[in-house]
Amino acid sequence: MAKIVVDWKTIHDFMVDAFKGVGVPADDAEIVVDVLLESDRRGIESHGCNRFKPIYIDRINAGIQQPVTNFEIVKETETTAVVDGHDGMGQVIGYKSMKMAIEKAKKYGMGMVVVRNSCHYGIAGYYATMAAKAGCIGMTGTNARPSVAPTFGVEGMFGTNPLTIGIPTDEDFDFVIDCATSITQNGKIEYYERIGEDVHPGTVIDIDGNPVEGDAGVALKKIRQGTAALTTLGGIGEALGGYKGYGYAMVVELLSSILQDGNYGKMLDGKDADGKLVPYHLGHFFIAIDTDHFLGEDLARKKAGEIIRTVRASKKAPGQDHIYSAGEKEWNVWLARKDSGVPINEAVQKEISKVRDDLGLSYVFPWDKK
Repeated sequence: MAKIVVDWKTIHDFMVDAFKGVGVPADDAEIVVDVLLESDRRGIESHGCNRFKPIYIDRINAGIQQPVTNFEIVKETETTAVVDGHDGMGQVIGYKSMKMAIEKAKKYGMGMVVVRNSCHYGIAGYYATMAAKAGCIGMTGTNARPSVAPTFGVEGMFGTNPLTIGIPTDEDFDFVIDCATSITQNGKIEYYERIGEDVHPGTVIDIDGNPVEGDAGVALKKIRQGTAALTTLGGIGEALGGYKGYGYAMVVELLSSILQDGNYGKMLDGKDADGKLVPYHLGHFFIAIDTDHFLGEDLARKKAGEIIRTVRASKKAPGQDHIYSAGEKEWNVWLARKDSGVPINEAVQKEISKVRDDLGLSYVFPWDKK
Protein backbone atom coordinates (compact mmCIF):
# COMPACT_ATOMS: atom_id res chain seq x y z
CA MET A 1 0.00 0.00 0.00
CA ALA A 2 1.60 3.24 -1.17
CA LYS A 3 2.57 5.82 1.42
CA ILE A 4 2.88 9.54 0.79
CA VAL A 5 4.89 11.86 3.03
CA VAL A 6 3.19 14.97 4.41
CA ASP A 7 5.39 17.66 5.96
CA TRP A 8 5.12 18.12 9.71
CA LYS A 9 3.69 21.64 9.64
CA THR A 10 0.88 20.76 7.25
CA ILE A 11 -0.22 17.65 9.13
CA HIS A 12 0.10 19.46 12.48
CA ASP A 13 -1.97 22.45 11.39
CA PHE A 14 -4.60 20.26 9.75
CA MET A 15 -5.06 18.02 12.78
CA VAL A 16 -5.26 21.00 15.13
CA ASP A 17 -7.91 22.62 12.93
CA ALA A 18 -9.79 19.32 12.66
CA PHE A 19 -9.91 18.86 16.42
CA LYS A 20 -11.00 22.47 16.85
CA GLY A 21 -13.65 21.77 14.23
CA VAL A 22 -15.20 19.05 16.40
CA GLY A 23 -15.13 21.21 19.53
CA VAL A 24 -11.71 20.68 21.12
CA PRO A 25 -10.35 23.98 22.54
CA ALA A 26 -7.28 25.32 20.72
CA ASP A 27 -4.78 24.79 23.55
CA ASP A 28 -6.05 21.25 24.13
CA ALA A 29 -5.94 20.50 20.40
CA GLU A 30 -2.24 21.43 20.39
CA ILE A 31 -1.57 18.92 23.18
CA VAL A 32 -3.54 16.13 21.49
CA VAL A 33 -1.80 16.65 18.16
CA ASP A 34 1.65 16.82 19.76
CA VAL A 35 1.08 13.43 21.40
CA LEU A 36 -0.24 11.88 18.18
CA LEU A 37 2.57 13.23 16.01
CA GLU A 38 5.19 12.22 18.58
CA SER A 39 4.08 8.68 17.86
CA ASP A 40 4.76 9.18 14.14
CA ARG A 41 8.06 10.91 14.91
CA ARG A 42 9.15 7.76 16.72
CA GLY A 43 7.95 5.44 13.98
CA ILE A 44 5.07 4.08 16.06
CA GLU A 45 2.61 4.46 13.20
CA SER A 46 -0.12 2.44 14.91
CA HIS A 47 -0.77 5.32 17.35
CA GLY A 48 -0.34 8.50 15.30
CA CYS A 49 -2.18 9.67 12.20
CA ASN A 50 -3.36 6.10 11.82
CA ARG A 51 -5.74 6.56 14.76
CA PHE A 52 -6.57 10.23 14.30
CA LYS A 53 -10.04 9.68 12.81
CA PRO A 54 -11.37 6.33 14.12
CA ILE A 55 -10.19 6.63 17.72
CA TYR A 56 -10.71 10.34 18.33
CA ILE A 57 -12.73 12.22 15.71
CA ASP A 58 -15.28 9.41 15.31
CA ARG A 59 -15.66 8.93 19.07
CA ILE A 60 -16.25 12.64 19.60
CA ASN A 61 -18.84 12.63 16.82
CA ALA A 62 -20.47 9.54 18.35
CA GLY A 63 -20.80 11.34 21.69
CA ILE A 64 -18.72 8.84 23.66
CA GLN A 65 -15.77 11.20 24.15
CA GLN A 66 -15.99 14.80 25.30
CA PRO A 67 -14.08 17.37 23.22
CA VAL A 68 -13.90 19.76 26.18
CA THR A 69 -11.94 18.16 29.01
CA ASN A 70 -13.17 18.64 32.56
CA PHE A 71 -10.00 17.88 34.54
CA GLU A 72 -11.37 17.46 38.07
CA ILE A 73 -9.03 16.92 41.01
CA VAL A 74 -11.02 14.66 43.33
CA LYS A 75 -8.39 14.45 46.07
CA GLU A 76 -4.89 15.86 46.44
CA THR A 77 -2.02 15.65 48.90
CA GLU A 78 1.55 16.94 48.70
CA THR A 79 2.71 13.89 46.72
CA THR A 80 -0.48 12.38 45.28
CA ALA A 81 -3.65 13.25 43.41
CA VAL A 82 -6.78 11.52 42.16
CA VAL A 83 -8.23 12.93 38.94
CA ASP A 84 -11.56 12.40 37.20
CA GLY A 85 -11.25 13.09 33.48
CA HIS A 86 -15.00 12.96 32.77
CA ASP A 87 -14.38 11.18 29.43
CA GLY A 88 -12.43 14.11 28.00
CA MET A 89 -9.40 14.01 25.73
CA GLY A 90 -7.01 11.40 27.07
CA GLN A 91 -3.91 13.24 25.88
CA VAL A 92 -4.93 16.40 27.70
CA ILE A 93 -5.65 14.42 30.85
CA GLY A 94 -2.36 12.55 30.53
CA TYR A 95 -0.31 15.68 29.92
CA LYS A 96 -1.80 17.57 32.87
CA SER A 97 -1.50 14.53 35.15
CA MET A 98 2.17 13.86 34.42
CA LYS A 99 2.90 17.59 34.66
CA MET A 100 1.33 17.54 38.12
CA ALA A 101 3.30 14.42 39.13
CA ILE A 102 6.57 16.07 37.99
CA GLU A 103 5.80 19.27 39.91
CA LYS A 104 5.16 17.24 43.06
CA ALA A 105 8.35 15.25 42.52
CA LYS A 106 10.42 18.40 42.09
CA LYS A 107 9.12 19.70 45.40
CA TYR A 108 8.83 16.54 47.50
CA GLY A 109 10.96 13.94 45.68
CA MET A 110 8.15 11.81 44.32
CA GLY A 111 4.72 12.40 42.84
CA MET A 112 1.92 10.10 41.73
CA VAL A 113 -1.34 10.98 40.01
CA VAL A 114 -4.05 8.44 39.21
CA VAL A 115 -6.93 9.00 36.79
CA ARG A 116 -10.39 7.58 36.26
CA ASN A 117 -12.95 8.17 33.49
CA SER A 118 -10.46 8.98 30.78
CA CYS A 119 -10.11 8.03 27.11
CA HIS A 120 -7.29 6.64 24.99
CA TYR A 121 -4.23 8.77 25.79
CA GLY A 122 -1.97 7.93 22.84
CA ILE A 123 1.54 6.55 23.30
CA ALA A 124 2.40 6.09 26.97
CA GLY A 125 6.02 6.91 26.15
CA TYR A 126 5.10 10.56 25.64
CA TYR A 127 4.42 10.97 29.36
CA ALA A 128 7.45 8.96 30.51
CA THR A 129 9.55 11.17 28.22
CA MET A 130 8.07 14.30 29.83
CA ALA A 131 9.42 13.10 33.16
CA ALA A 132 12.83 12.06 31.80
CA LYS A 133 13.31 15.44 30.12
CA ALA A 134 12.61 17.06 33.49
CA GLY A 135 15.31 14.96 35.15
CA CYS A 136 12.83 12.54 36.69
CA ILE A 137 12.30 8.82 36.37
CA GLY A 138 8.81 8.57 34.92
CA MET A 139 6.34 5.70 34.95
CA THR A 140 2.89 5.42 33.48
CA GLY A 141 0.34 2.83 32.47
CA THR A 142 -3.25 2.58 31.34
CA ASN A 143 -5.93 -0.05 31.17
CA ALA A 144 -7.91 -0.51 27.98
CA ARG A 145 -10.85 -2.32 26.45
CA PRO A 146 -10.64 -6.06 27.25
CA SER A 147 -8.93 -7.91 24.43
CA VAL A 148 -6.15 -9.92 26.11
CA ALA A 149 -6.56 -13.38 27.60
CA PRO A 150 -4.89 -14.45 30.87
CA THR A 151 -2.54 -17.43 30.87
CA PHE A 152 -4.59 -20.64 30.43
CA GLY A 153 -7.59 -18.51 29.44
CA VAL A 154 -9.10 -17.74 26.03
CA GLU A 155 -11.36 -14.79 26.90
CA GLY A 156 -10.31 -11.14 26.65
CA MET A 157 -10.33 -10.01 30.29
CA PHE A 158 -8.02 -6.98 30.32
CA GLY A 159 -6.41 -4.56 27.92
CA THR A 160 -3.00 -4.42 26.29
CA ASN A 161 -1.98 -2.45 29.39
CA PRO A 162 1.42 -0.85 28.67
CA LEU A 163 3.89 -0.57 31.53
CA THR A 164 6.08 2.34 30.48
CA ILE A 165 9.23 3.75 32.11
CA GLY A 166 11.46 6.66 31.18
CA ILE A 167 14.93 7.21 32.72
CA PRO A 168 17.08 10.27 31.98
CA THR A 169 20.49 9.63 30.38
CA ASP A 170 23.41 11.70 29.13
CA GLU A 171 22.82 10.54 25.54
CA ASP A 172 20.89 12.33 22.79
CA PHE A 173 17.85 10.26 23.78
CA ASP A 174 16.59 9.11 27.16
CA PHE A 175 15.91 5.47 28.00
CA VAL A 176 12.20 4.95 27.38
CA ILE A 177 10.64 1.49 27.33
CA ASP A 178 7.09 1.77 26.02
CA CYS A 179 5.38 -1.48 25.14
CA ALA A 180 2.21 -3.42 25.78
CA THR A 181 2.14 -6.35 28.18
CA SER A 182 0.60 -8.34 25.32
CA ILE A 183 2.77 -9.49 22.41
CA THR A 184 0.99 -7.06 20.14
CA GLN A 185 -1.84 -4.56 20.55
CA ASN A 186 -5.14 -3.71 18.91
CA GLY A 187 -3.60 -0.74 17.13
CA LYS A 188 -1.03 -3.01 15.50
CA ILE A 189 -3.72 -5.46 14.31
CA GLU A 190 -5.67 -2.47 12.93
CA TYR A 191 -2.49 -1.28 11.22
CA TYR A 192 -1.82 -4.73 9.73
CA GLU A 193 -5.35 -4.74 8.33
CA ARG A 194 -4.74 -1.36 6.69
CA ILE A 195 -1.48 -2.41 5.04
CA GLY A 196 -2.60 -5.95 4.16
CA GLU A 197 -0.23 -7.76 6.53
CA ASP A 198 -1.23 -11.06 8.16
CA VAL A 199 -1.47 -11.61 11.90
CA HIS A 200 1.85 -12.70 13.33
CA PRO A 201 1.78 -16.34 14.58
CA GLY A 202 1.14 -16.81 18.30
CA THR A 203 -0.21 -13.32 18.95
CA VAL A 204 -3.93 -14.18 18.91
CA ILE A 205 -5.79 -17.15 20.41
CA ASP A 206 -9.34 -18.25 19.58
CA ILE A 207 -12.09 -19.33 21.94
CA ASP A 208 -11.07 -22.98 21.51
CA GLY A 209 -7.48 -22.28 22.48
CA ASN A 210 -6.07 -22.44 18.95
CA PRO A 211 -3.69 -19.83 17.48
CA VAL A 212 -5.33 -17.40 15.03
CA GLU A 213 -3.35 -16.71 11.87
CA GLY A 214 -3.90 -15.16 8.45
CA ASP A 215 -5.98 -12.11 7.59
CA ALA A 216 -5.61 -9.34 10.21
CA GLY A 217 -9.10 -8.01 9.46
CA VAL A 218 -10.64 -11.38 10.26
CA ALA A 219 -8.62 -11.62 13.47
CA LEU A 220 -9.66 -8.11 14.49
CA LYS A 221 -13.31 -8.94 13.90
CA LYS A 222 -13.02 -12.06 16.08
CA ILE A 223 -11.39 -10.04 18.86
CA ARG A 224 -14.21 -7.47 18.69
CA GLN A 225 -16.81 -10.27 18.76
CA GLY A 226 -15.14 -11.92 21.75
CA THR A 227 -14.33 -15.14 19.89
CA ALA A 228 -10.59 -14.47 19.97
CA ALA A 229 -8.14 -12.62 22.21
CA LEU A 230 -4.61 -11.27 22.14
CA THR A 231 -1.93 -13.18 24.04
CA THR A 232 0.33 -11.82 26.78
CA LEU A 233 4.09 -11.37 26.49
CA GLY A 234 5.52 -14.88 26.42
CA GLY A 235 2.65 -16.20 24.34
CA ILE A 236 0.22 -19.04 24.83
CA GLY A 237 0.66 -21.08 28.02
CA GLU A 238 3.65 -21.01 30.38
CA ALA A 239 6.42 -22.61 28.30
CA LEU A 240 7.87 -19.28 27.14
CA GLY A 241 6.81 -17.25 30.17
CA GLY A 242 3.30 -16.14 29.22
CA TYR A 243 2.51 -15.90 32.93
CA LYS A 244 5.03 -13.06 33.21
CA GLY A 245 3.20 -10.91 30.69
CA TYR A 246 -0.06 -11.83 32.42
CA GLY A 247 1.33 -10.76 35.80
CA TYR A 248 2.60 -7.40 34.56
CA ALA A 249 -0.69 -6.78 32.73
CA MET A 250 -2.49 -7.27 36.03
CA VAL A 251 -0.14 -4.82 37.76
CA VAL A 252 -1.20 -2.16 35.25
CA GLU A 253 -4.87 -3.13 35.56
CA LEU A 254 -4.71 -2.79 39.35
CA LEU A 255 -2.80 0.52 39.38
CA SER A 256 -5.23 1.90 36.80
CA SER A 257 -8.26 1.21 38.96
CA ILE A 258 -7.81 0.48 42.67
CA LEU A 259 -6.38 3.83 43.82
CA GLN A 260 -8.93 5.93 41.92
CA ASP A 261 -11.99 3.63 42.23
CA GLY A 262 -12.00 3.26 38.47
CA ASN A 263 -13.51 0.80 36.00
CA TYR A 264 -11.69 -2.33 34.94
CA GLY A 265 -11.89 -5.41 32.72
CA LYS A 266 -15.13 -5.83 30.80
CA MET A 267 -16.49 -2.60 32.25
CA LEU A 268 -14.19 -0.94 29.66
CA ASP A 269 -15.80 -2.63 26.66
CA GLY A 270 -17.28 0.60 25.29
CA LYS A 271 -20.76 -0.90 24.95
CA ASP A 272 -23.73 -1.26 27.24
CA ALA A 273 -25.89 -4.35 27.74
CA ASP A 274 -27.82 -3.51 24.56
CA GLY A 275 -24.68 -3.12 22.48
CA LYS A 276 -24.96 0.68 22.38
CA LEU A 277 -21.70 2.66 22.30
CA VAL A 278 -20.78 4.26 25.62
CA PRO A 279 -17.66 6.04 26.93
CA TYR A 280 -14.72 3.78 27.79
CA HIS A 281 -13.99 5.25 31.25
CA LEU A 282 -10.31 4.26 31.17
CA GLY A 283 -7.90 4.57 34.08
CA HIS A 284 -4.25 5.73 34.06
CA PHE A 285 -1.44 6.25 36.55
CA PHE A 286 1.57 8.61 36.41
CA ILE A 287 4.63 8.47 38.66
CA ALA A 288 7.58 10.87 38.74
CA ILE A 289 10.75 10.40 40.85
CA ASP A 290 13.09 13.38 40.97
CA THR A 291 16.76 12.44 40.61
CA ASP A 292 17.87 15.66 42.33
CA HIS A 293 16.31 14.34 45.55
CA PHE A 294 18.86 11.52 45.44
CA LEU A 295 22.44 12.24 44.29
CA GLY A 296 21.56 14.61 41.49
CA GLU A 297 20.37 14.65 37.89
CA ASP A 298 23.85 14.95 36.38
CA LEU A 299 25.11 11.86 38.18
CA ALA A 300 21.95 9.90 37.36
CA ARG A 301 22.17 10.78 33.67
CA LYS A 302 25.89 9.92 33.51
CA LYS A 303 25.44 6.61 35.33
CA ALA A 304 22.46 5.60 33.20
CA GLY A 305 24.43 6.41 30.06
CA GLU A 306 27.40 4.35 31.27
CA ILE A 307 25.21 1.33 31.96
CA ILE A 308 23.46 1.56 28.58
CA ARG A 309 26.73 1.96 26.69
CA THR A 310 28.29 -0.98 28.55
CA VAL A 311 25.42 -3.22 27.48
CA ARG A 312 25.55 -1.98 23.88
CA ALA A 313 29.28 -2.69 23.76
CA SER A 314 28.83 -6.34 24.75
CA LYS A 315 29.45 -9.25 22.37
CA LYS A 316 27.05 -9.31 19.42
CA ALA A 317 25.23 -12.36 18.09
CA PRO A 318 26.47 -13.72 14.75
CA GLY A 319 25.29 -11.51 11.89
CA GLN A 320 24.42 -8.62 14.21
CA ASP A 321 26.42 -5.40 14.39
CA HIS A 322 24.50 -3.40 16.98
CA ILE A 323 22.71 -3.87 20.29
CA TYR A 324 19.97 -1.29 20.82
CA SER A 325 18.70 0.31 24.01
CA ALA A 326 15.10 1.38 24.53
CA GLY A 327 14.40 4.66 22.78
CA GLU A 328 17.34 4.38 20.37
CA LYS A 329 15.45 3.09 17.34
CA GLU A 330 12.77 5.71 17.85
CA TRP A 331 15.46 8.41 17.99
CA ASN A 332 16.92 7.10 14.74
CA VAL A 333 13.49 7.27 13.09
CA TRP A 334 13.09 10.87 14.21
CA LEU A 335 16.49 11.80 12.78
CA ALA A 336 15.44 10.26 9.47
CA ARG A 337 12.02 11.95 9.41
CA LYS A 338 12.56 15.35 11.01
CA ASP A 339 13.27 17.16 7.76
CA SER A 340 10.66 15.37 5.66
CA GLY A 341 7.41 14.50 7.41
CA VAL A 342 5.09 11.66 8.28
CA PRO A 343 4.43 8.82 5.80
CA ILE A 344 0.69 8.19 5.44
CA ASN A 345 -0.81 5.08 3.86
CA GLU A 346 -3.73 5.10 1.41
CA ALA A 347 -6.39 4.13 3.96
CA VAL A 348 -5.41 7.00 6.28
CA GLN A 349 -5.15 9.38 3.32
CA LYS A 350 -8.83 8.70 2.62
CA GLU A 351 -9.75 9.25 6.27
CA ILE A 352 -7.88 12.54 6.42
CA SER A 353 -9.53 13.72 3.20
CA LYS A 354 -12.96 12.79 4.58
CA VAL A 355 -12.40 14.71 7.82
CA ARG A 356 -11.19 17.71 5.83
CA ASP A 357 -14.22 17.61 3.53
CA ASP A 358 -16.71 17.00 6.36
CA LEU A 359 -15.38 20.01 8.26
CA GLY A 360 -15.00 22.20 5.18
CA LEU A 361 -11.28 22.77 5.71
CA SER A 362 -9.20 24.05 2.80
CA TYR A 363 -6.09 21.89 3.04
CA VAL A 364 -4.49 20.42 -0.08
CA PHE A 365 -2.51 17.23 0.49
CA PRO A 366 0.10 15.61 -1.77
CA TRP A 367 -2.30 12.82 -2.78
CA ASP A 368 -4.75 15.41 -4.10
CA LYS A 369 -2.22 16.27 -6.78
CA LYS A 370 -1.88 12.76 -8.19
